[in-house]
Amino acid sequence: MNTITDTNFNFPGQKSLYKGKVREVYNINNEQLVMVATDRLSAFDVVMPKGIPYKGQILNQIATKMMKATEDVVPNWLIATPDPNVAVGHLCTPFKVEMVIRGYMSGHAAREYKAGKRILCGVTMPEGMKENDKFPQPIITPATKADMGDHDEDISREDILKKGIVSEADYRVLEDYTRKLFQRGSEIAASRGLILVDTKYEFGKTQDGHIVLIDEIHTPDSSRYFYADGYQERQNRGEAQKQLSKEFVRQWLIANNFQGLEGQTVPDMSDAYIQSVSERYIELYENITGEAFVKGDVTDIQNRIKTHVEAYLNR
Repeated sequence: MNTITDTNFNFPGQKSLYKGKVREVYNINNEQLVMVATDRLSAFDVVMPKGIPYKGQILNQIATKMMKATEDVVPNWLIATPDPNVAVGHLCTPFKVEMVIRGYMSGHAAREYKAGKRILCGVTMPEGMKENDKFPQPIITPATKADMGDHDEDISREDILKKGIVSEADYRVLEDYTRKLFQRGSEIAASRGLILVDTKYEFGKTQDGHIVLIDEIHTPDSSRYFYADGYQERQNRGEAQKQLSKEFVRQWLIANNFQGLEGQTVPDMSDAYIQSVSERYIELYENITGEAFVKGDVTDIQNRIKTHVEAYLNR
């Protein structure tokens, strides 16, 4: 099970390296970023000890396809994809918030609702809802962007502006872009027989001051999908929805007494379980894109990435 869980390349013109929970970002000549999607798996803001075969390739390729499918409504940072695990884009200064948008009351929102809360990130959630019900309109519930090892935290629009994390003019653009991307993402999902339940977007500012979409978009790590077929019937019967997201990993961890809380230990993931997660990610890829997944050559994945990126940078 060859996976890529850590990289330390030294590319031509490299100025710095930033390691996130899943992606590693190389600054090239303060002009371009080389973003490597690793096979690391993060849940509850904790990076799991073992990598998931092909996960990085799956995330990178879904994000690339979705960027191309949305670039007419919102500009993005992407320039090229020289390797299945790699995206190259314009150097941007990231905004320190994640723009989370929810069309349905699921996941974190549902957990908060069950705990009796009716306001999430300054947004009021209607009374009388049950888990996985559709909101009257999608709600934006931002989170602060945490470094590796820290937890993202809910924050309201008012606090973002009051603390000067984002200017009001820029934040209006972020909200507008978030709604446009969610609308397009929902249309793409519907064409595949899926419902885009909730997702998060990250934005940055280019060196000439333009706000663009960065990082990933509409992947199973950043988004939750339901199967549209039978959705309403399952709601009516009070049954769980069939999901396409990494929620299945979160649920497995919860069942094994882990939610990223202090004093808790990550449960052991057997090779068989790791393989099942990999197969589930491939299923997610094929359902989300409508295309068969073609596995990259992983006999020497580090060297493959190094060769492809250096060829691109030296072209």
